[in-house]
Amino acid sequence: MKLLACVIGAACVSSGSSYAINNKFVSSTALSAKLKVAVVGGGPSGACAAEIFAQDKSIETYMIERKFDNAKPCGGAIPLCMLGEFDLPESVVDRKVRKMKMISPSNEEVDIGDTLKADEFIGMCRREILDGYLRDRAVEYGATPINGLVTSIDIPSTHKTDPTQQYTISYQKFTPGKSVGTPEKLVVDCIVGADGANSRVAKAMDAGEYNFAIAFQERIKISKEKMEFYEEMAEMYVGDDVSPDFYGWVFPKYDHVGVGTGTVVNRPAIKEYQKAIRARAGSKIEGGKIIRVEAHPIPEHARPRRVQGRIALVGDAAGYVTKCSGEGIYFAAKSGRMAAQAIVKLMKNGSRLPTQEEIEATYIKDYDKAYGPTYAVLDILQKVFYSSNGAREAFVELCKSKYVQQVTFDSYLYKKVQGNNPLDDLKLLGTTIGCLIKGYSMAKPDKQFSNPVESMKRL
Repeated sequence: MKLLACVIGAACVSSGSSYAINNKFVSSTALSAKLKVAVVGGGPSGACAAEIFAQDKSIETYMIERKFDNAKPCGGAIPLCMLGEFDLPESVVDRKVRKMKMISPSNEEVDIGDTLKADEFIGMCRREILDGYLRDRAVEYGATPINGLVTSIDIPSTHKTDPTQQYTISYQKFTPGKSVGTPEKLVVDCIVGADGANSRVAKAMDAGEYNFAIAFQERIKISKEKMEFYEEMAEMYVGDDVSPDFYGWVFPKYDHVGVGTGTVVNRPAIKEYQKAIRARAGSKIEGGKIIRVEAHPIPEHARPRRVQGRIALVGDAAGYVTKCSGEGIYFAAKSGRMAAQAIVKLMKNGSRLPTQEEIEATYIKDYDKAYGPTYAVLDILQKVFYSSNGAREAFVELCKSKYVQQVTFDSYLYKKVQGNNPLDDLKLLGTTIGCLIKGYSMAKPDKQFSNPVESMKRL
């Protein structure tokens, strides 16, 4: 990739400048240096933030990423609206999914996708391709990439009120061919933490903890003949055998399938659930070769504090993954862009630095207003339909409804909560109750488990 050829380390020394906060200038010398912003993390959230900052020539933008060829464990699904909204070429999409199979605990299958228009699809990506494209574009706009691991961040005690106080990021700079990094420092005015669920930025700024899931995925290369079945097809399996609180999946990639599952409430048993999803997929992936095994924590809710001073969290670091669907790519990219746009606007061509209150009143307020309803609805759906095998049977039964399919796909593809037909919504309520009664009457009991110590762990 272009990025790997132009990765360079940079250590910046702060210089006397004149910054304004709340329109009051704190003077040292005439403003002679650009404001410096560090984006820690180079996934969709970090790359999209870096791209926005880099386009403002009054800002020096640095993007620090530990591993530029990293492929995060991820189903890889992106909504149709993301292609246009983020000006993505279709080359980042491996497969266009237009059909899905929902498989219940009793292995009843429901095919969905008939409500999609001819030009509508869910994009299936490999993260190394999508992330690489976004990073390359940020660098082309002028972001300086740093291949390094952040080890600590020095945050001055007065950083919330004194704009002359800068942040010092210590990191290990990696050089191709060397196994040990070189200690470096970077002094900046603002930081965007886009460094995932185990965010070091979040820890440094005391963002608070959140509960998390473990996602486990195997990339399995199957025969060309078997791959034809998944040409435009994705599968979702529910049942306490594959996950007690989520779902298992088989998602098509370029020349293989991603087979995985996840759980919050019983993380120690993740390999058992993975074995079960392979068994449920059965002959469709039989004989396949596992070419990669991936596992990663996934946040379950937003962190208590997403902004501290001039440090803002985005993507997984902020906790922006939806319940029920487990979607995070779009929301990562969107939060990175929204945070950067808000901060750039507040900086007023490099003449001032934003306050914590201003960032919260713009980025956080706007993000929560736009997507809060989506998180709330999906949280409710997960609690109702992923809680037991009876509820899971009802969930799959409900998916037979064309109205449910239409609302579900429209909400996913265009990122707006759908369903504004009162009569159909009322009918759906009655249907839901009927499906729940039927599901509980036929479902097998859920397997009991206990992990009181592990269940209390937080990130």
